Amino acid sequence: MKVLYFHQHFVTPYGAGAIRSYAMARKLIERGHQVTMVCGSFSGGNTGLSSPYSKGVRRGSVDGIDVVEFDLAYSNHDGLLKRSWTFMKFALRSVMLALREPYDLVFATTTPLTAGIPGIVARWLRGKTFVFEVRDLWPELPRAMGVIRNPVVLWAMGVLEWASYRSAHALVGLSPGIVEGIMHRGVQRERVALVPNGCDLDLFAQDATPWRPEGVAPTDLMAVFAGTHGMANGLDAVLEAAAELKRRGRGDIKLVLIGNGKLKPALQARAAREALDNVVFHDPVNKTRLASLMAATDLGLQVLANVPAFYFGTSPNKFFDYIAAGLPVLNNYPGWLADMIDENSCGFAVTPDDAAAFADALECAAADRNALKEMGRRGRKLAQDQFDRHLLADRWVDWVTGAKA
Repeated sequence: MKVLYFHQHFVTPYGAGAIRSYAMARKLIERGHQVTMVCGSFSGGNTGLSSPYSKGVRRGSVDGIDVVEFDLAYSNHDGLLKRSWTFMKFALRSVMLALREPYDLVFATTTPLTAGIPGIVARWLRGKTFVFEVRDLWPELPRAMGVIRNPVVLWAMGVLEWASYRSAHALVGLSPGIVEGIMHRGVQRERVALVPNGCDLDLFAQDATPWRPEGVAPTDLMAVFAGTHGMANGLDAVLEAAAELKRRGRGDIKLVLIGNGKLKPALQARAAREALDNVVFHDPVNKTRLASLMAATDLGLQVLANVPAFYFGTSPNKFFDYIAAGLPVLNNYPGWLADMIDENSCGFAVTPDDAAAFADALECAAADRNALKEMGRRGRKLAQDQFDRHLLADRWVDWVTGAKA
């Protein structure tokens, strides 16, 4: 089977970012299928292609995946209008490709929601099988966050969401809440599969040379957040905990923020203004370098803004990286991940918007390193038992290739 796979923010292990689509494409190939990955350019990411663009596109083979990359640069630093225009240009160019490329099945994954447009076209104009993967619930999340308030825009997004769900022959949701959200839009349960983000156990189990950023001593408790520094991530909570720790005189606990994003300059400015020398900022790193960092890390930070829509409606890849690396996790919002941490005793689940509770958990972690390591071992077991990327990818391939037009 030839699969045309649309993911605007496709990233390989050579770059920084989530590699779910890379892993799923590789599993399709391993199972005897052909994959054409259609993507754009993503700041900090790496598609594996390095040849120059010709007429706004370049194409080549990356680890057996036929990659088509449009010269459509995207960055989390971009404003809403610029990002929206980039999304629409990618969707339009993808539609043109979907109308002429040879394939048997089209698969599209969010975000953005506009990723579904080429799938809708493939279904109705070419009669192709369409499978749609939902990584976040749109427009529910931007509405809940107040990022988009225009009722006309929200209505249009709702129509696109409905059309994508109804056009797809099968759907994939990455969390229980996402599956429920899809069903709430009138999709039958038998058309939706739950396939959460997975753990790259091989990557994080390999021998790596541990490293710590400058400013973190070998004896410090190092807690790491690795991800986007944007509005959704709520990283002011980390700075508030850092301020609380500083008031308590705990300079031996360092909070490391790895990544980029629109709010990073503001976060750095605040940390400088408040003299939070217990917060260390670092540029994004690729997966191999991240695995080496995790080998020297004591605790992973799973942080999001306190928005109820996040509680069950997201599946953050960083959480799965942490437990794959055998790290305990400090989570600061309720929901399915907090419940999982409590049930498996593999970290700390603290209440949102509570800097004192956040700091208490960090002090507890620093006070008993042996107990912390036991939490990490339980997290690694959870990763092996329930979230092994290879097992989830097999389930995903069975579901996708079994979809019927």
